[in-house]
Parts: sequence; structure tokens; C-alpha cells
Amino acid sequence: MSRVVIIGAGIVGSSIAYHLAERGCTDVVILEKAETEVTGSTARSAAGVRHQFASEVNIRLSIYSIERLKRFTEEVGGYSGLKQIGYLLLVSDPELWDQYRKNVDLQNSLGVPSRALLPSELRNLVPFMSIKGVLGATFCTEDGHCDPHGIATGYLAAARRAGVDLRRATPAIGIRRNGNRVHSVETPSGSIECETVINAAGPWAGHVGAMAGLQIPVRPFRRCIYMTEPVSLPQFPFVIDTSSGFYMRPEGEKLLIGVTNENEPPGENFAVDWEWLETVLERGAERFPFLENTGIIRRNCWAGLYENTPDHLPILGRHPELENYLDASGFSGHGVMHSPATGMLIAEEVLDGRAHSINIDDLRISRFQSTHAAVETNVY
Repeated sequence: MSRVVIIGAGIVGSSIAYHLAERGCTDVVILEKAETEVTGSTARSAAGVRHQFASEVNIRLSIYSIERLKRFTEEVGGYSGLKQIGYLLLVSDPELWDQYRKNVDLQNSLGVPSRALLPSELRNLVPFMSIKGVLGATFCTEDGHCDPHGIATGYLAAARRAGVDLRRATPAIGIRRNGNRVHSVETPSGSIECETVINAAGPWAGHVGAMAGLQIPVRPFRRCIYMTEPVSLPQFPFVIDTSSGFYMRPEGEKLLIGVTNENEPPGENFAVDWEWLETVLERGAERFPFLENTGIIRRNCWAGLYENTPDHLPILGRHPELENYLDASGFSGHGVMHSPATGMLIAEEVLDGRAHSINIDDLRISRFQSTHAAVETNVY
């Protein structure tokens, strides 16, 4: 009998294990289906962290999480690699520009130092960028990017030092129920009886939920990330052009670039889409003309999976149909940046009966029964 079984040893599962152990709950088993932990979506992330969301709960998750990443080494003992170079969101649509300015007002009301910029102010931030058609932009100096592998392995190492049991190459292949409670989690090497099971399986959360007879609306979508040859540019923020979907940030001397293919169906495809690269470069060159003559290093490119929900908000907390089953998935691309807050909140849900440091009621699965549920619009 284990007190807690966590399914998934990515950045979210590792954070939950750490936060449980930090509060004295070390009778925890983490099941990882791969032979090596932190090799799934966590390792294939674009690694962005930002406060610039449209929903209050996501902003609060970011405020807490980014503060923790600033102090990660001293608090956890790992390496977050946080680089607060800022996020610059370019807006060309009048209706969207109105909404983004309202988003800034909301962010400011919660203490986030984001601001709206006019096109004339953008030259100082990104002098090599075309501002044709841009109505304005929002910018926050506290945003940037991090090292997902360093964070996840840091959490996991600290949890294991405290006594948490990581079982590699051990997938969950079944969940046995006894009425409205989970009785045990089945693995190829045997059954693990438990008091609580946590679904932190990322893109595979829907499959895991189905083992318990639950419908968890999380589906995997491929995202391809491309890396350029080294370029010589002044320091600049993580830029997202909301009109084209193109994004770009520095990665050492190279540039990490991409565009989401909104027409691609869900699936578990980890192959890089080289045909889509042409679209990425075309859209990128419209805003950054130098990309027309910039090469791509193919061996440095990769593809990963977003774990999307219908409203692009995560599913967190206890399931109403199964009292000792908890969800921690569906982050829609924001799992890395929100992993510190998620670990804390799920630990509260387990140990205190309910998360309380941040109100997660808008993130519970029961929201899908409401016609007035929130939707996160700042998704890229």
C-alpha cells in the first residue's frame, strides 16, 4: 500500500512529488513508462515562462511559479535556467488590441508589471523587426524562458532524496476501482494499492483517465520547433506575432522559431514536419526579413506534444466521480511554466483536502458542465 501514486515523471509529476515530500508525505510512488524520466513533453518544450495571460487564475499561477523559479537553486537544489528577457506580444487586429490592453489592466491589478506599447516604442526593443501593420504590443520584463530539464530533474532528485520511489519503465496499464474510489494501479510488474492516484501523464492523460472509466478531455497535438544557424543580433525578448502565430526567441547564438499548425489533427507524432518549415520561414520573414537568408540546423530541430483541453486551461484537482483520483494535466503548452504552482496546489489537495493558496475552482473538471466557464485566449 502506497499513500500516493503519481502517473508520469515529467515536470508536473516531479513537482507534485517534491511538494508532497517537502510537507512530509514521502510514501509516494512515481510511475514512468519511459526508461528515462523527463524525456517526454517536458524535454521538448519551447520553455517559455510568462505572466501575460487573459485569465486571472493563469496569471496567479505564473506569479507564484516564476517567483519560485527565481529561487529554485536555493529552495530545491536544482537549476531553473531562468532568463527574464521579456515577452513581446505583437498585435495587428483592432479588436484583439482592445482585448490585450484589457489583459494588461488585469495583469497590472494583480501586480504584474506588463505594459502596452505603441509601434514607435518597439524599435528600441527589437530594432531589426518590421512593424508593418502592428497596432501595438504588450511587454513584460519579468517574462522569459527557462530550463525545463533542469527544473524537472531538480524536483525529482529532491523528492527521491526524501524517500520518494521512482519506477522507470513501469507504465500504468490499468486502474482498479472499488465503487467511487481507486483501489490500485496496475503495472506490468504488479499491482500497487494506494490511497490516492494522481494523473500527471501529460498528453496521455486522457488514456490514463479512461483506465479508471473517466472521460478526461485532454488530447495530444504536435508542435514543431526549429533552430537557426548562429546569428549576430542584439539582445531581444521572446517575440510572438499574434497575427501570423510566428514566435522567436534567442537560444545562445541561435534562434528558436516556430508557428503552430492549427489544421493538424491530434496525434502522437514526434517527427519534425519539414514541409511546415516553409510556412514558418515565410511568416517569420514578413516580420524579420533577415530570416530569408538564415539557415536551419536540422539536427537541432525537434517536435513535442501539447496536451490541449477544449478551453486551453489545465484540469486540476479531485474528480467528482472518483474521490481519491486527482487530475494534473491539460496545460495546453503551459505545464513547464506553471509546474511550481501546480505541485504546491496538488499537494494541498491531497494533504489538506482542498487547494487553498490559489483558487483552482475554475480549473476543476466540473467546469465543462457549465456554459459560463472561462477560456484562456492567450495561447500560442
